[in-house]
Formats: sequence, C-alpha cells, structure tokens
Amino acid sequence: MLSLAEQASNRAYAPYSNYSVGVAILTENGEVFQGANIENISYGATICAERTAIANMRTGGDHRIHTVAVHTPDHGWPCGICLQTIAEFAIDADSTRIVVPSENGFIERSLRELAPYLWSSALVKKK
Repeated sequence: MLSLAEQASNRAYAPYSNYSVGVAILTENGEVFQGANIENISYGATICAERTAIANMRTGGDHRIHTVAVHTPDHGWPCGICLQTIAEFAIDADSTRIVVPSENGFIERSLRELAPYLWSSALVKKK
C-alpha cells in the first residue's frame, strides 16, 4: 500500500508548495484507489491527496475505507479535513487504519487514535 501511495505522489500537482502527497486506499471490498494532491494558485481550491483518492473510490463504485496509506516527503499524517472526510466513509473509527512510512518501516494508527472527536452522522438525530 505504501508503495502505491508513493507512486501516486509522483503524479501530484504541487508547483506552489513542492509538497507532493500520494495516497492509496484499500476498501472493505479489497479494491485499491489512489489519489494525489492537486494544488491551485488559489489555495482554497487545492484538493488533498486523501480526498482525491476518496473521490476516485466513490466514482469507482466503492464506499467503505479499510486502510489509508499516505506518502509525504516528511512522513506526515492526513490533515483534519482529510481525517473528517475519511470518517465519512470509514468502516468505523476503530478498525479503519491510517499508515505512513517511517525510518524503521511504517507507523499504523486507527482513525480514532488520530482524531478521537470527529463529527459522525450517527450523532445526527433523524426527524
């Protein structure tokens, strides 16, 4: 998965930050979807690699995230908005895993460990 994330980072469009990010998502069904960050001179229009991969997953017909592998130049973790977006499609916060490379191999954490207080549609009362 980390190798696929690194491959995706090579397709990033990051002319402003020079910070290329690649992601590979493994779904509950065993499918893999990749994404890369795509910057814009208007930074608000930039889309992170995680959200690009999730868009690819949804348009590819899948909807439940098992694992997210992230490759950055400095072994960074997903940002808050990406963690919230991952939560929207996670199997659940405890079993959905986030993996990043490290100097000794990789580090793996659950979505809940990285963001214990994410909004959840389960918290929204239906009328």
